Amino acid sequence: MNYLDQLNQPQREAVEYQEGPLLVIAGAGAGKTRTIAYRILHLIKSGIAPDNILAITFTNKAAREMRERVEKLLEGDKKGTPMLTTFHSFGVYVLRHSGARLGLSTHFSIFDRDESVAKIKEAMRAMSIDEKRFEPKKVLNAISKQKGDNISAKEFAGTQSNNVYGKIISQIWTRYDELLKANKALDFDDLLLKTVELFKTNPDILATYQDRFKYIHIDEYQDTNVVQYELTNLLAAKYKNICVVGDMDQSIYGWRGADFTNLMRFEKDYKGAKMVLLEENYRSTQTILSAANQVIEKNKQRHEKKLFTKNKEGAQIGLYTGMEEGDEASFMAQKAKELISSGVTPNEIAVLYRANFQSRVLEEACLRADVPYQVLGTRFFDRKEIKDIVAFVRAALNPEDWENMKRVINVPPRGIGKTTLLKLAAGQFEELPAGMKLKISQFKKILSEVSDFAIQNKPSELIKFILDKTGLEKSLKEDGEDGQERLENIKELVNVATKYDALPPEEAIEAMMTEIALASDQDELDQPKSGIKLMTVHAAKGLEFDYVFITGLEQDLFPHAGMGDGKRDTEEERRLFYVAVTRARHKLYLSYAQTRQVFGQRRVNMPSEFIFDIDENLIETESGLWTII
Repeated sequence: MNYLDQLNQPQREAVEYQEGPLLVIAGAGAGKTRTIAYRILHLIKSGIAPDNILAITFTNKAAREMRERVEKLLEGDKKGTPMLTTFHSFGVYVLRHSGARLGLSTHFSIFDRDESVAKIKEAMRAMSIDEKRFEPKKVLNAISKQKGDNISAKEFAGTQSNNVYGKIISQIWTRYDELLKANKALDFDDLLLKTVELFKTNPDILATYQDRFKYIHIDEYQDTNVVQYELTNLLAAKYKNICVVGDMDQSIYGWRGADFTNLMRFEKDYKGAKMVLLEENYRSTQTILSAANQVIEKNKQRHEKKLFTKNKEGAQIGLYTGMEEGDEASFMAQKAKELISSGVTPNEIAVLYRANFQSRVLEEACLRADVPYQVLGTRFFDRKEIKDIVAFVRAALNPEDWENMKRVINVPPRGIGKTTLLKLAAGQFEELPAGMKLKISQFKKILSEVSDFAIQNKPSELIKFILDKTGLEKSLKEDGEDGQERLENIKELVNVATKYDALPPEEAIEAMMTEIALASDQDELDQPKSGIKLMTVHAAKGLEFDYVFITGLEQDLFPHAGMGDGKRDTEEERRLFYVAVTRARHKLYLSYAQTRQVFGQRRVNMPSEFIFDIDENLIETESGLWTII
């Protein structure tokens, strides 16, 4: 069978359009990943070299799924695989290969949020700025927002002459950047900001990447922020063979800096761009899609479309009214238990909520009902013992990375106190007592040996080497059950590392460290744990389940009162509900509590306006004799 015959007509139209700008508006479950994958296949079958093709998406999970699909389609093809990656991973790739022009080391460290906050605090202490008046996390958020808007520290400083708060943020930012530079490190936002800076200030380097990536695909284009938009346009400027895929109705990250108007103005940016509409849904029943269409059609800022499916009509949407949040949670747990008893796999059941605080009562209900569950959000790579191993590798490869060196200098305990650390930070090593000098020298010798081992051996062997050489394994074994659990987690990291063992050692360790640095919440799903999934609606983006519960559907909770009264914010809340609804394949349950305790006060609730947007004939009332807490 011809591979093009496996596509519906609009998908095929998008796949066969090769030269020039292409806008694909892809509704939820309409096969956008399939369309991109087949488009890449078709380009290669048409004679385009894989090395000239780039596809960028937002999460590691999405990039991995895309890569797996393309590799399966190209099975037996010896021409190679195109670059299928995330925005931040692409930034890392460019800066590792070409960042020397900006004075960057090949082995620059990537600071995660905790490490960035620590550096903000260090900058503020050096400037005697009160942390109670200027909360470090909020300062970092302010800097991050500016970087996402493609604004540098220097540009920001030039606009704050009449703004006292802005001036202080600018001063902290300047000091923060100096500390990053001293550590030969970049933060998460720098990966894109610096890439754009590199391209803008070095036309020859930009031309090299433009000539290499002549065919560009950007997934979830509605979620791009200013710096991602700028990066995309720089890459595509020469050949304009750019295909963007997105859906206004699924734009839910405005609070994170995403600008959905990037999708709306694509046709203005690229004159003569072709637009293809994907409306056939392969995921959900028609009942679920009818509800989704009824909810989203009230939004004004969108591309007009209506999802349909050839799937069956499907069961009505269940609606449960709880007396209070405990009653609502009990309904969810008991219904999930019934589904599991009837043969439904727990992993195919998701419980979604608008705000993180809702998870506590839902978890308690699962525990009481003996329903296995997994809360999405506690990441494997965020565990202390994992971050310690990562810090050993970073500090070994980059001796200037003081933040990571400081983290592990006492892992396991070596008797090196805070006073010693302060003297080391101030460059006063020679003033230390002889015994302390010896301890520091021994620690640095360990890092040197780790560095030498890293560039000659497999990543999995490196982790074992660190466990042994640092004395960490011995220390954890002596720490009872808690130490044993931590050791088991490090052993799981060894399993993760084996994925990179086939690569040359230096390339392998950089690839592994990059994946760890850029890991996202959804990557926790890759940790094998059976149970129903509890998560925020934001975390559920891009996922799908047979059975979905949307809880807490109360006015001011979902839609959230904190989003304000502005039209754009109101529409984003509606888009968020639309995303929640379209996660379900077979059956959808909606629920709300008539009263809910918030900040110690019991509040009487009105049902969410979103419930009333759905025709009554699509809904059936759920009842139950659940225990009220």
